[in-house]
Amino acid sequence: MAYQSVFAATAFKGKTFIVTGGGSGIGRCTAHELASLGATVLITGRKQEKLDKTIAEIIEDGGKAAGYAFDIRDEEAVKANVKLMLDQHGAIHGLVNNAGGQFPMPVAAISKKGFEAVVANNLTGGFLMSRELFNAHFKKNGGSIVNMLADMWGGMPGMAHSGAARAGMMNLTETCATEWASAGVRVNAVAPGFVASSGMDQYDPSFTAQIIPQMAATIPLKRMAEEAEVSAAIIFLLSDAASFITGHTFKIDGGASLNTKLFPLIGKGTVPYTGFHRAVKPKAVG
Repeated sequence: MAYQSVFAATAFKGKTFIVTGGGSGIGRCTAHELASLGATVLITGRKQEKLDKTIAEIIEDGGKAAGYAFDIRDEEAVKANVKLMLDQHGAIHGLVNNAGGQFPMPVAAISKKGFEAVVANNLTGGFLMSRELFNAHFKKNGGSIVNMLADMWGGMPGMAHSGAARAGMMNLTETCATEWASAGVRVNAVAPGFVASSGMDQYDPSFTAQIIPQMAATIPLKRMAEEAEVSAAIIFLLSDAASFITGHTFKIDGGASLNTKLFPLIGKGTVPYTGFHRAVKPKAVG
């Protein structure tokens, strides 16, 4: 099988994109879809073996990919690897700041170290990648950036560190979109709600057992999202079809951010879009 994208098979032929955190979850899915549409995909992450696995999948499916193992929180590593990617591949047309992570914990129990680590993962790293790529290439050549947010509207109880970082990334998205528009650079963001992604398996078992089974009931569409449904929005924002969209955040949450919790949610929900042929359901979902 091949990726069942709704976009034209040659939409990104001859173009090169960076996907941070491309070895797993939504990043892996996005890398696969970009490659299926003709792009060369450069995926980053901290573990080379995880990147190698995704690269092997993409090549087996007939796509083009390369991996770069480094920590996006390390400024010097970001500078060195952006330079290396440009030296090896020439033009880069877009960046997906997907890498991130967090852990469930009430505000009163979060340590300073833990708070700063999550902010670095979900905000500082994306800032460094965007700034360096802009200065090194996009400033003269244009490009497109898509940042990863989350359903942090109205607070993010249980994950305050992530909510603070994601809200900061939304503001950074809007600021960069304004400052860099004159260089032909578009900057947008996606804000997924509950997604049936491998990241769920990284949480404490007690959290997955108690919280995850309740998620679908709070969503008007009565289900969690598939990774492919997030990837499709990212692909659109990277594409020429979104050439007049910048500084915007797409909510991909099945209407969850609109739910007041007072209106009764009834019915069976909708049928998911499952375009990713190599998708694997997280164990936490069952």
